[in-house]
Amino acid sequence: GIVELRLERPEARNAIGKEMLKGLRSAMDKVGADPTANVVLVASSVPKVFCAGADLKERRLMGPSEVREFVNTLRATFSSFEALPIPTIAVVEGAAFGGGLELALSCDLRICGESATFSLPETGLAIIPGAGGTQRLPRIVGRARAKELIFTGRRFDATEAVNMG
Repeated sequence: GIVELRLERPEARNAIGKEMLKGLRSAMDKVGADPTANVVLVASSVPKVFCAGADLKERRLMGPSEVREFVNTLRATFSSFEALPIPTIAVVEGAAFGGGLELALSCDLRICGESATFSLPETGLAIIPGAGGTQRLPRIVGRARAKELIFTGRRFDATEAVNMG
């Protein structure tokens, strides 16, 4: 009953591109249709990284309508994690930045190793976290702290994450 979903794109530090997003979507559809699934673990096969976020190199090659479609699909996919009727657990070792943090936030629980680091660096790139992080983070850490983390894009470690809740 334990479904292990592994992020495995080492050449891009597990950055989420179109193909990886398609794979995540497909995995969620399979889990949703599997009556034997009791829990989903989301982890990385890549050492020292959970997920570097959206693949910005790929995103630069997209037109505005493609970007909008990608972000909408990313948000819907993460919402499907949140809506699963079974527990979802993000197992975070290493970096969880941008969409990687948003993926972890969409899970019911987050377990992180001592090397875990987190941030929403999008504002430093003149974009807004688009996959639900601006809604999920305040529910978990409170509105004021979420604003500070979103506005500054500052990195925080596993100890601080635990202290924030």
